[in-house]
Amino acid sequence: MCLALPVRVTELKFADTAVVDLGGIRKEISLALVDDVAVGDYVILHVGYALSKLDPEEAEKTLAVFRQAELVA
Repeated sequence: MCLALPVRVTELKFADTAVVDLGGIRKEISLALVDDVAVGDYVILHVGYALSKLDPEEAEKTLAVFRQAELVA
């Protein structure tokens, strides 16, 4: 079973890396598989790699479900 999470990009770093945030948890990830990512974009994160960009509305819907289930703050 795979788990991929929607996360918001908060900072772009060098060499295809970024810092993302999910419920106050910040993590540095790889953007090597995704083009044209900007601060504020949502990406799908799996084992440290952004797999694709995600529509902000869809990301917020998913995060709202996570909050209802008390999986994120």
